[in-house]
Amino acid sequence: MEKRITTPLTKEKVKELKAGDSVLITGTIYTARDAAHKRLVELLDKGEELPIDVKDEIIYYVGPTPAKPGQAIGSAGPTTSYRMDPYSPKLLEKGLTGMIGKGLRGEEVIASIKENTGVYFAAIGGAAALIGKSVVKSELVAYEDLGAEAIRRLEVVDFPVVVVLDCEGNNLYEIGQQQYLQSL
Repeated sequence: MEKRITTPLTKEKVKELKAGDSVLITGTIYTARDAAHKRLVELLDKGEELPIDVKDEIIYYVGPTPAKPGQAIGSAGPTTSYRMDPYSPKLLEKGLTGMIGKGLRGEEVIASIKENTGVYFAAIGGAAALIGKSVVKSELVAYEDLGAEAIRRLEVVDFPVVVVLDCEGNNLYEIGQQQYLQSL
């Protein structure tokens, strides 16, 4: 089923999303990869404030290419998500509700998604140029020294994703495999 959501991504909105749903996101999302995640969690461990408020937000695991003239961003394909697994539970505990990437997530992240009413979306790998067209504005907000891995605030319109892990722990990768095997 295709759904449209507008950020912020509240827990009430998260509860309406089910594994397998195609979703178009409009609003603000943030970018961050493993180096930025490491810094964020180090700040939390020290009891310090984060450079962004993650409550009811979505973080997209991406290191976009530079924008061409007239574009807000260059190619913006998803990064493999398991690299953020050591950091994701602490951010979910802090109020993060959505994550976008590609690939499997570890058991600790799945448990934290369920416990904290979060959701994990997959963006389509190999469609970086197409995904970049959903970004209408990009602003650097933290960790400029990380280059492409700096944290950016993106304004997106109809950003295409699929719910992989819903807040009940349903996993599209497992469900899809089971459905395929049953069809043989």
